[in-house]
Amino acid sequence: MLNKIYVAVLHYPITGKDGRIVTTAVVNMDVHDIARTCRTYMIKRYYVVNNLPVQKQIVARVLNFWGSDFGKNYNASRYEALKLVKMVSYYEDLIEDITKAEGISPIKVFTSAKKRSNMVSYDEMKEMILGEERPILFLFGTGQGMPKEILETCDVSLESIRGHSDYNHLSVRSAVAITLDRVIGEFVQKGGS
Repeated sequence: MLNKIYVAVLHYPITGKDGRIVTTAVVNMDVHDIARTCRTYMIKRYYVVNNLPVQKQIVARVLNFWGSDFGKNYNASRYEALKLVKMVSYYEDLIEDITKAEGISPIKVFTSAKKRSNMVSYDEMKEMILGEERPILFLFGTGQGMPKEILETCDVSLESIRGHSDYNHLSVRSAVAITLDRVIGEFVQKGGS
């Protein structure tokens, strides 16, 4: 069901270049662009997951500006998109928030540039979206990707966008846009649920 799809970009916990768990910085453009993509594909909510107070202040400043009367009047479509953004500190907060809103925990979809043996295809994911009553949460990582601990909590691992490329390191905003287009595509505009 299209009205129960969520997107989250994790900045924590994330795997750093040295293999340790780190928190990555929020990129202002990611907040704007991913919100616009989510609004275009009728995503219910876009979560930014970051545990650092300074990073949360950056996101709050962006949301407060575009939510102000000046921001709404200056660019109403950006305001409309940014209404979807919610900041949470931890992965557990994200799952709890969706579960509370929906009355049931979401199906968690792990995305990654790395190939895995148990991945579902984009076509299989489309079928799941159309046939599933539970909310569906697409998880996207930053830095060197989400750690194994997050993967182990997920119900599904989605195939990588460029599985046969010798270079596979898209920006997170590009990965979100491509993934949503592949799994939702035009059936939103054709009056899908």
